[in-house]
Amino acid sequence: MTVQDSGKVALITGASRGIGYGIAQALVARGDRVVITGRGEDALKEAVERLGADRAVGVAGKAHDEAHQAAAVERAMEAFGRVDFLINNAGTNPVFGPMAELDLGVARKVYETNVISALGFAQRTWKAWQRENGGAIVNIASVAGVSASPFIGAYGMSKAAMVNLTLQLAHEFAPVVRVNAIAPAVVKTKFAEALYEGREAEAAAAYPLGRLGVPEDIGGAAEFLTSEKSGWITGQTLVIDGGIFLNAGVG
Repeated sequence: MTVQDSGKVALITGASRGIGYGIAQALVARGDRVVITGRGEDALKEAVERLGADRAVGVAGKAHDEAHQAAAVERAMEAFGRVDFLINNAGTNPVFGPMAELDLGVARKVYETNVISALGFAQRTWKAWQRENGGAIVNIASVAGVSASPFIGAYGMSKAAMVNLTLQLAHEFAPVVRVNAIAPAVVKTKFAEALYEGREAEAAAAYPLGRLGVPEDIGGAAEFLTSEKSGWITGQTLVIDGGIFLNAGVG
């Protein structure tokens, strides 16, 4: 079936695989064109080929690199002439352990990649297109940012900042640009493998819906939050957790 071109363009960071790629798939399927970023040239090239070279372009680089941020936005404008949607998905979690032992240099790296880069991309898409033409931003946060997160505290701290960044941008960019966040629980990706590898059934059993998330779950939510169906929603964080927070209830 031929997909009708929506005329819209999305820039999705960290999208050569996992959640970012799942979002790219969802947006391409509805007719958007996408610019995707990632650190690995080969993985990015393969992702573009799967999405369709007529629908996607890739820009390799590190999310926290300001030159890369500028190059990605410039490439989107050169290739498609607009950037309607920004999906801030790129992130890192290089440390596992208690906050009392957290290396502060690592904490700075996590914050730089997970939060400052998102702000940098938002500033650039705002100035390049959205300020005059509107659009939407979706920040990929985490349930780790809205609850205590044992042993991944640095990551959780950064994702809590992502939730607040969403509020700040939603207030400042209104009424022309809507800004929302998605806070997933464990999604089956290479990034999250350490949280379920070798024990998926056990991990999934903790979820009332009986399974871990998949990238398509987040892709559907991002599609909604960048559509006209969510036209009166801004400044919100949508928790997608398979019901895991229900287990925090009393009784």
